[in-house]
Amino acid sequence: MAIISRGFHGRRPAPGRNLPPGQYEVHDFPVLSAGPTPRVTHDEWEFTLTTETGARSTWDWAGLMALPGETPTVDLHCVTKWSKFGTRWEGVSLDTLLADVETAADFALVHSYGGYTTDLPLADLLDGQAWIAHRYDGEELAPEHGGPARLLVPHLYLWKSAKWVRGIELLLDDEPGFWEGLGYHSYGDPWREQRYQGD
Repeated sequence: MAIISRGFHGRRPAPGRNLPPGQYEVHDFPVLSAGPTPRVTHDEWEFTLTTETGARSTWDWAGLMALPGETPTVDLHCVTKWSKFGTRWEGVSLDTLLADVETAADFALVHSYGGYTTDLPLADLLDGQAWIAHRYDGEELAPEHGGPARLLVPHLYLWKSAKWVRGIELLLDDEPGFWEGLGYHSYGDPWREQRYQGD
């Protein structure tokens, strides 16, 4: 007896929605973490940008909230093969945070509360491609999804959108983050299925 009926092709997205290769659509929001969930209050939260020269720009929660906000609606693609369409966020564009920062860096190493890191080219944080997100679907961002604030870089696999973000270090040379040091792809483009080194 066949376990899968002939003609079964997995869960298909709604008409007009494109799935990257190897992905399937979900309607919930799965929670995946490499360790315990940090619990950071608004009073404790701080975000620091550090350039390759050591120059630092720092925002506390009130400072972040005082910056112009944006409300991106984006699709998410997790390396574990689920995709979620049309997610609604509120946050501050990295273009805003980097507007007055002088740097010759080509790379960024993102740091999170709890010790997580991930790396990506600085160009992927600019031109309306990335945000420090603090609200999801009209609500404050829950800790299990990275609250009080997370990086949101939706054109790359979701592990690049570091939860519980606390800072970004700008670097002249690439430095692997947590998953990249364990064999995950250094870039992570879902449309090219860049899950692991060598993909």
